[in-house]
Amino acid sequence: MPICAIIKGMNFVTGLLQLIGSLAFLLYGMKLMSDGVQKSAGERLQRALSVMTGNRFKGLLTGLFITMVIQSSGATTVMVVTFVNAGLLTLQQSVGVIFGANIGTTITAWIVSIFGFNFKIAAFAIPIFGAGFFLTLTKRSLNKNIGQALMGFGLLFLGLSMLSDSLSFKPEQLSRFSWIDDIQSWGVFSLVIAIIVGIIVTTILHSSSAFSAIVITMAYNNLITWEFSAALILGSGIGSTIDAILAAFGSNADAKRAAFIHVFFNVAGTILVLIFYSPFLRLIDAITPRAANIAIKISILQSAFKVLSTILFLPFTKQIIALSKRFIPDDAKGKNNIYRLDFIESALVKENVGAYIIRAEKEIKDLTDLATDMFDLIQIGLKKRDQTFIDEHLEEIMQAENYADQMHEQLTRYIVHIERMAVNEKQLDNLSLMLSIIGDLESMTDECLNIALLLKRSIEKSMSFETEDTDRLIPYVELVRQFLQFIHININKHLDPDKLSMAEELENQIDMFRKNLKKIARKRLENGADVKAELLYIDIVRQIEKIGDRAFGIAEALGQTQ
Repeated sequence: MPICAIIKGMNFVTGLLQLIGSLAFLLYGMKLMSDGVQKSAGERLQRALSVMTGNRFKGLLTGLFITMVIQSSGATTVMVVTFVNAGLLTLQQSVGVIFGANIGTTITAWIVSIFGFNFKIAAFAIPIFGAGFFLTLTKRSLNKNIGQALMGFGLLFLGLSMLSDSLSFKPEQLSRFSWIDDIQSWGVFSLVIAIIVGIIVTTILHSSSAFSAIVITMAYNNLITWEFSAALILGSGIGSTIDAILAAFGSNADAKRAAFIHVFFNVAGTILVLIFYSPFLRLIDAITPRAANIAIKISILQSAFKVLSTILFLPFTKQIIALSKRFIPDDAKGKNNIYRLDFIESALVKENVGAYIIRAEKEIKDLTDLATDMFDLIQIGLKKRDQTFIDEHLEEIMQAENYADQMHEQLTRYIVHIERMAVNEKQLDNLSLMLSIIGDLESMTDECLNIALLLKRSIEKSMSFETEDTDRLIPYVELVRQFLQFIHININKHLDPDKLSMAEELENQIDMFRKNLKKIARKRLENGADVKAELLYIDIVRQIEKIGDRAFGIAEALGQTQ
């Protein structure tokens, strides 16, 4: 074999490895930067996502902002699907967020086009990486996360610089890529191929931002034409929906519909652009400054495509939701009183436990609702204390208590899964307190059932309570109910010293009431009252007081949350 052929072969292999390596730097840099931002601010951003979506326009801005910060529309849409599945977002609210995320993802293309080719980015990429590394050596977790984000930022630009170098060829070397020119000269078929390539590569990379950087670099180095670049970008938009699709597996109907809407937005938008492809490209040519290079031009195209699609589809939110419901039917009704909480770990958010913690908090709120509703029924039973109440509500209370047992078991398992993830010290402490709160809530439901069974026994045994004894129970029960309402309002919130003092005052009042009621019952026993009736009355008083104790335990745990 001639030496020149061997050298050419070695040069080709070297160039290929340099291309793969630079692409790896770019992808890993983007992942590191996104993970660092999500771990430092992700939980706050996700909480914003769950509350700042009152209407489609707020949702749009929220999705736009979050995606621009975390640099990943995939992560945003996965959170949307997860929150819709958990009931934290409605399907209607999710639409605006999805549209905003699609616009927000174009920020990476702008960063690449503005900084990637106009500056010697490698010169400041390494110092940024170094600064980030030293921040990760500090003890404070926030500094570590910011440092990780800076390291990712540096690696991103270093990878971009290396990618640009590996795809930069002399005029005589471009003849090696004549096959690319041939593909681009096939007219409509070229566009179809470009879109398919964009879909496939973006699906493999799980990042439309990374693929956009590759397309911009290739176009800047004259490897692909403007028309072919535009089609690749359109295809990458469809490929970027893969993460939402994967997140929707195993979820409820509305979560699947949210993923469907994400796919619909990108596919329908792409089809519309292809119908008016030449006029659309002429529009981009018209609004692009003359001095701008093709990198800027591609960024304008991507942003214009997303913005115009949003302007077109946002007014038809209701119709798009109706369409999603036609394609994805409602969930089949399962067995009643069966609780299910699966821990579905997504690769996009596994480094950030915020979404899982928010889901757990939502389930804790549901368990609080259940315990409060059960106590409300008990309050009715203590006032009526008749067979009608037992016939109408005892089975309901028993089923609710069984449901609470299931919630306790599965929610505990869910939180233990979260604790095994990359949690910081603050999150770990809060998760431990959440387990304590769940245990107290489940114990409340046990005590509610115990009271209901005591009432049933008193009715079956024809035990009679003095009218004044029943009357004394009413303010006592109402005091415990106030405590439960206090917990219901403040669940998942940090209690400041003033609110803790209120909780302590309620606990003290309940204790004093219980002592007085027991003292009166004992006096009646000494005076010859029915022993069984008085002991059962004391048991009811004690069970009610236990519910107050559980409420105070929850208040103390909420006071320790950070």
